Amino acid sequence: MTVNHLVRGSSPRGAAILTKKEKKMSIAKRLKSLNVAPDTMVALTYSEGTDCFMHTEDQIETAISNTDVLEKFSSLVATSGIHAQTRWGSDVLEVFREHELLDDYERGTHMFEDFIFEALSENYYDLELVEHSTEAYDYKRGFCTLSAEVLIPAAELISTDVYLGGWTASLSTEDGTLSFDI
Repeated sequence: MTVNHLVRGSSPRGAAILTKKEKKMSIAKRLKSLNVAPDTMVALTYSEGTDCFMHTEDQIETAISNTDVLEKFSSLVATSGIHAQTRWGSDVLEVFREHELLDDYERGTHMFEDFIFEALSENYYDLELVEHSTEAYDYKRGFCTLSAEVLIPAAELISTDVYLGGWTASLSTEDGTLSFDI
């Protein structure tokens, strides 16, 4: 093992010595170890971005096709036992229902995740469930980031033990806000 595997940080003064490589535990194990109340709302955030062209004005479409934000969001929202809410408190699936996007789904096809993904991709601007931001480097090039954020009760995350690799979880504690990568 080299020194780079043991030291984290950008300078020796700010570095933290690690005795072994950190392993990330599942969201369910982490929440159980923190003794989180079952009704605590956990904010889950997932962001990814990609280089894009500014002059073609298709930055968001480029980010949708070159990142997996919509796939991760759809997978989480379609998970049985998970009732994801927007940061404004609306049930995510109710947002789809309000826009009549679930009317054509055939129950029992076991393709709900794909159906949600397609509906979200085709109605991205109308649903406003995933945020976007674009940084323009110049008139031609830039970087577009997509960000998904949902609120889910801790009890549901513990009972389903859904895989959330790449997401960041945040929750309020009596000592402040606790955030960790999953």
